[in-house]
Amino acid sequence: MTKRIIGLTGGIATGKTTVANYLASAYNLPILDADIYARDAVSTGSPILDAIAQRYGEQILLPDASLNRQKLGEIIFNHQDERNWIEGFIHPYVRDRFLKEIAQSPSQTLVLVIPLLFEAGMTNLVTEIWVVRCSQEQQLQRLMQRNHLNREQAKARINSQLSLEEKVARADVVLDNSFTLEALLKQVDVALKIGVGN
Repeated sequence: MTKRIIGLTGGIATGKTTVANYLASAYNLPILDADIYARDAVSTGSPILDAIAQRYGEQILLPDASLNRQKLGEIIFNHQDERNWIEGFIHPYVRDRFLKEIAQSPSQTLVLVIPLLFEAGMTNLVTEIWVVRCSQEQQLQRLMQRNHLNREQAKARINSQLSLEEKVARADVVLDNSFTLEALLKQVDVALKIGVGN
């Protein structure tokens, strides 16, 4: 039997984590998170972090030699070329981690949380694509609140990703997080029961 591999994506601050946490707690599904692997990729002493420090100098590191994420964010969310350079290291690392985890997992259904599912060309890792969406203004407000950003900074981060409309157009399942939490979770229940291709 082939595994059911759900690729969970959406725009930044649309509610992916809420959906993932619910799938883990209510259905006991394994959640594999691209953001965790991406953090591992640049952990202290890693070859990728060394390459970043060589490119941007010591100011990209904190006193404990770990990555200064805020400084790196300022660079990559304002310079497309620099973001492409960094992602050229991180995306292959993340893909390898996913492949290993999928192969080793005994579970028949897995959830891969990949914010840049389309941008990183990882759609071939999954059997179905779920996109979490909300209104543009909700996304902006949630991101400003969550990451303590001003409007311009939040917009730069949103605009650094493929538009939500494009993601929705390529989804097998669209989860609308414009309303209540209860409404969102009901959509998750339905999507999980139906399954793509059934």
